[in-house]
Amino acid sequence: MSPEPGTPAPTAYRHDIVPEPRFIVDRMLGTLTRYLRFMGYDTTSANTLEEGNAKEDTLLLELGLQEHRLLLTRDAELARRGKDRAIFIQSEDVMEQVQQLIETGLIKRRVTMSRCSLCNTVVREAFQCEISGADYAPKDWRGLSFFWCESCGKLYWNGSHGKKLEERIGGK
Repeated sequence: MSPEPGTPAPTAYRHDIVPEPRFIVDRMLGTLTRYLRFMGYDTTSANTLEEGNAKEDTLLLELGLQEHRLLLTRDAELARRGKDRAIFIQSEDVMEQVQQLIETGLIKRRVTMSRCSLCNTVVREAFQCEISGADYAPKDWRGLSFFWCESCGKLYWNGSHGKKLEERIGGK
């Protein structure tokens, strides 16, 4: 039995759905890593690897291939070695870095606050006990949505910091 004309194919068979890019980022791009996570992009960092490994560049390239991640780097030689699986990030300024990725079509201008900026875990809505248990949470909760990282126990909300980030990125 065939579907009605105009009915999209089931998701498993759709060829027009492109998965969002996943990134692995070198040590020189820590701020970009946090911005990409705030923007909702699955982004791992070389900062999670043990420091001092002479073969770290090779390890980053291998991890990128194994985990289907695009390597973002400020190291021109590493980007050359990564060929089409690596992007050389030209600027030292984080907003210019974000703009470069937007202009290449890899990312969209948005702020989702859906990932922990520290560990990359997808956050969930926070329970009231988690909000009240965080001594750094605002005392006035009205109009705020709170999110919790189960991995590192960090509470997030879209307060003034999130609004400034949205303004910088131009997401809303």
